[in-house]
Amino acid sequence: MMAIFHDMIEKTMEVFMDDFSVFGNSFGTCLFHLDKMLKRCEVTNLCLNWEKRHFMVKEGIVLSHKISKNWIEVDKAKVDVIAKLPHPTTVKGIRGFLGHSVFYR
Repeated sequence: MMAIFHDMIEKTMEVFMDDFSVFGNSFGTCLFHLDKMLKRCEVTNLCLNWEKRHFMVKEGIVLSHKISKNWIEVDKAKVDVIAKLPHPTTVKGIRGFLGHSVFYR
């Protein structure tokens, strides 16, 4: 994905693994950048999962973080899942808990 969008990364979009966000300072700019990105997908035969795509949103969940114009915060649903995990009582249990929670340290 990085090779496909190499000239657009950090200018009009950000890419992480198979996720990406297209951005701009205005609605019109966002539409222009989105059009450019979609044309690149078409030219390179990159298939998008349309059920997972969200367009022109003011906030959204990216990599388990809620992103908006003003802030970045942890997705509370993920924190609630971790908070409800049983207290570990064994080394294996501690390892399992750390596996769930290490992303939020």
